[in-house]
Amino acid sequence: MTAIRLLLVDDDPLVRAGLSLMMGGAEDIEIVGEGADGDEVEALVDRTRPDVVLMDIRMPTVDGLTATERLRARADAPQVVVLTTFHADEQVLHALRAGAAGFVLKDTPPAQIVDAVRRVAAGDPVLSPAVTRQLMRHAAGTRADTRQARARDRLTALNDREREVAVAVGRGLANAEIATGLFMSVATVKTHVSRILAKLGLNNRVQIALLAYDAGLLEDTL
Repeated sequence: MTAIRLLLVDDDPLVRAGLSLMMGGAEDIEIVGEGADGDEVEALVDRTRPDVVLMDIRMPTVDGLTATERLRARADAPQVVVLTTFHADEQVLHALRAGAAGFVLKDTPPAQIVDAVRRVAAGDPVLSPAVTRQLMRHAAGTRADTRQARARDRLTALNDREREVAVAVGRGLANAEIATGLFMSVATVKTHVSRILAKLGLNNRVQIALLAYDAGLLEDTL
């Protein structure tokens, strides 16, 4: 089995050391590089070719949000998981909209952080339905009407079936659960999700969930 190539980016050397020690015990994860600031990320990615970047948000020169936006704009971008000390932080939401695959709290148990890296490498966002709902609630507020109109306009690109799948993704359902609820195969669900991402220009399921929330499609499920 090919090891997951992981890049660590955090301005605190003690945090990097702890993450390195933690990840070093996983046989299927290889740490290919470390960075101390967001301004180093693109050069490090070019040199180390990671599958996943574990990135701090608060860094001195270029923060993790800006670094994530720059990285995810690239055609060959690795997956990004942001590190945070808050459960519901507007900056975390910003990172998710920029294309990060999810986030982990810095006080998360080591085994769960390792599992998060594995899941993201496999294409699954690191957000439970409860955390997704919490973040989306946190997003509600300023310019809600404008955001809703914009989101609904974007969703007109989807057909009815794709829209149903988008709502199910927004509810935090796994592919198997969506398949059961909508009476289709898991393979068909995966195809629909891929088409939704392509049609809407999104990077991952978290962004689908956020867009569905912005459009007001999840109000009865929160």
